[in-house]
Amino acid sequence: MEALLASAIGTLAAVGLYLMLRQRTFPVILGLTFFSYAVNLFLFTSGRLAVNAAPIIGQTDTPADPLPQALVLTAIVISFGMTAVIMIMAIAGHLQAGHDRIDLDAGEGDPK
Repeated sequence: MEALLASAIGTLAAVGLYLMLRQRTFPVILGLTFFSYAVNLFLFTSGRLAVNAAPIIGQTDTPADPLPQALVLTAIVISFGMTAVIMIMAIAGHLQAGHDRIDLDAGEGDPK
């Protein structure tokens, strides 16, 4: 189970990093989303993986740690808000510049 989650975290992080290094805005946004999924899985697994363990003390012999679950829930909300803000910025940049490329040549952006 741990090896499966470790490989899933590594794959999501690698895909997210690859997409963040692209030169268009939409793949960058998708890369940030995949990277946030990897971080969420990492936070969730940091609380030890326990099968059939309730996050309430007294329900089972070894309760699960509820703190990583709360951190993941908070990270999901923050990443959704971050994605919405970045999407609005990308749409505004596309409408203003007429393209969605991130890198500009030295001659394009100079006011000279």
